[in-house]
Amino acid sequence: MKQFFGLWLVLAALCSPLAVQAQLYDARSSSVNFEKRERDAVKVQVEGTAQWTRDFWQAWLKDTYNIKLKGSGVFGVGKKDVLEAKQVPMSSVTGKLLDLYSTVTSPSDTVSELSVWAAMGPDAYLSASGTPSEFSSLRTIAQSFAAAARLKAYREQIAEAEKQLVAAEKDKEKLEKERVTLANTTKANLEKIELLKQQNAANKLKSAEDSVKLLDNARLTELRKAQVERRRARLTNLDRK
Repeated sequence: MKQFFGLWLVLAALCSPLAVQAQLYDARSSSVNFEKRERDAVKVQVEGTAQWTRDFWQAWLKDTYNIKLKGSGVFGVGKKDVLEAKQVPMSSVTGKLLDLYSTVTSPSDTVSELSVWAAMGPDAYLSASGTPSEFSSLRTIAQSFAAAARLKAYREQIAEAEKQLVAAEKDKEKLEKERVTLANTTKANLEKIELLKQQNAANKLKSAEDSVKLLDNARLTELRKAQVERRRARLTNLDRK
């Protein structure tokens, strides 16, 4: 029940405010500067770092359209700003082969922007005015990716929240065990202290009694010494006679 309530709070936080969320995941027509000219493009902003968006965009395109973008290099070496796929079939856009281009930038630490544009040949780029149907389909692809990115981001955020919740519950159990252990140790120590107090009181009383006995013993010892001395004196006198 506690975990369900915690997840409900997380979901509520993720889904609000709606006005802010509406600014994200909304594909819109724009433009990019590519090969020293302005090209019509579709842009969409999503939650996540630029690398996260770049990785998911490549994976999503491969899984959805079997399109493998080039430009990531090998283990980060040779990485390019522009990801591209030459002469790829995109039936949802056009029956012809397309050169697909994209870039990912970071307007902020938590938001990234994907820009997508395409061409049907040399200097034959899709545009909102020249190829409205194809350009609209390109926008649909970007919008579909945005929807998938939002679901992925939410799933990851919920998974992280669940992980933190489990960690918090474990910390709670650990702290409770430590509290019980300390309480029991404190109780045991207090009992030992009480026993030591009682023992100290008994020792003090016994010490006082021993002191009195020691004084009596000292007087008795002196008395015994005096008796011994007198008897020795008598014995000496008897020997002289």
